[in-house]
Amino acid sequence: MSAPVRACIWVVALLLVVGCQKSVQSFKATDVTGAEFGRDFRLTDHNGKARSLADFRGKVVVLFFGYMHCPDFCPSTLSQLNKAMGRLGEDAKLIQVLFVTLDPERDTAELISRYVTSFNASFLGMGANAAEVTAVAKEFRILYEKVSGTTSGQYTLNHSTGTYVFDKTGRLRLYLGYGADTDDIVHDLALLLKAA
Repeated sequence: MSAPVRACIWVVALLLVVGCQKSVQSFKATDVTGAEFGRDFRLTDHNGKARSLADFRGKVVVLFFGYMHCPDFCPSTLSQLNKAMGRLGEDAKLIQVLFVTLDPERDTAELISRYVTSFNASFLGMGANAAEVTAVAKEFRILYEKVSGTTSGQYTLNHSTGTYVFDKTGRLRLYLGYGADTDDIVHDLALLLKAA
């Protein structure tokens, strides 16, 4: 079974388990509050600083996994998150978008820095060595696999395309499916920003 198929099965299961109940806060995305995964990470940002969720306490954190050579899902998701940040105005200063590379072999800190900041200067690229990336992906139930290209050394990655959102206390709260409506994203981020 390929990674995209497994990812679809996982998303459907997630929706059945936690998406059937409406949150009191009326989130538009899938409310995964209380999930027993996605508890923390240990990664290095594109400035070379070691990071965990605790470093962003007081901010809403938006976490997306991908890679720089991704032809579609990654750039469109980062563009949409930038659009949402623009719509939030000054409140966007209380949101931290993190892009975690699944391709540490090619995505160096310098390259990730240029890539993520081309979408929004406040976005941070996150990386680690291959083993650490694998461990973090497993913690967040991210599926990915390398697919060889037509020439030697060329490859792409099939990977999960959802986005996770943490509240200001560092609790995992939401799962945004790929292609979520920008209005819905803005709505949910605004709700989390208002929460105590």
